[in-house]
Amino acid sequence: MPETDVIKINAGIIEEFRSHGGRVGGPFAGATMLLLTTTGARTGRRRTNPLTYRREAHRIFVFATNNGADREPSWLHNLRSDPRVEVELGPGPEDVPVRRYAARAVVLLGPDRDEVWARQAAEHPRFAGYAERTDRTISPSSNWSTPQTSAGAPSEISSG
Repeated sequence: MPETDVIKINAGIIEEFRSHGGRVGGPFAGATMLLLTTTGARTGRRRTNPLTYRREAHRIFVFATNNGADREPSWLHNLRSDPRVEVELGPGPEDVPVRRYAARAVVLLGPDRDEVWARQAAEHPRFAGYAERTDRTISPSSNWSTPQTSAGAPSEISSG
């Protein structure tokens, strides 16, 4: 799919997310969604991407699957260049309202990455399918976590 088409599709998802309290329809209906805003590594412009996420206790993980493409998504390159990101976290199973916060992305590697990826792929087989379509390791910097601060707001995001 041409990148211009992806940008248009993402713009529609972002608009729907923001106007419906973090919920979207279509193929993402019922999914836990967030909006990740990174700073362009080359341009310095802010870029927002809609992503599904996995929550484990006080940690949030996203996965740079890029639908199984051989190329990593640009947001991953951006957060590697500048790990300061903004997150708009949609409601999960606990049905809390959308939360917006600044965070620092941290890449998960090695066993940490492997364990989180294995749980995601086991619970959501489409993620295993993405990995089968590419030779790259999807999560070397694609899972990220956000431990909560003492006030209960996430403060750091780890990608792996």
